[in-house]
Amino acid sequence: MMRVLIVDDEVEFLELMEKRLSRRGLNVVVASDGKQALARVQESLEQAQPDEQLKVVVMDVRMPGMDGLETLRAMKKIAPKIPVILLTGHAAVGVAMEGLELGAFDYMLKPVPIGELIIKMEEAIQSVQA
Repeated sequence: MMRVLIVDDEVEFLELMEKRLSRRGLNVVVASDGKQALARVQESLEQAQPDEQLKVVVMDVRMPGMDGLETLRAMKKIAPKIPVILLTGHAAVGVAMEGLELGAFDYMLKPVPIGELIIKMEEAIQSVQA
């Protein structure tokens, strides 16, 4: 089962993504800010079973406090192998490109079709396993 971390400060979006991805058989963990996301990644790394560890992170770029890029930087230090897909609005594509330079696997524009997101997550996981 694919274990995925969704990071977004919009609670409604988090709940919707958790519900839709869980229905498709994914194990979904959520975080509403960067600090919480880093804690979830750290918890995952400390899990004894590899199948219980996070396989991919989907994170909004624009969040109050610690934004997506800051979180990405910190995340790559503690878990360089976990691929990160950034979510962004049209206005923040430049920021998303900066995210790619910092090590994000890719970025997608919101609103993101759930099927496309799942395909992108599978590609991200395969890129690490290759």
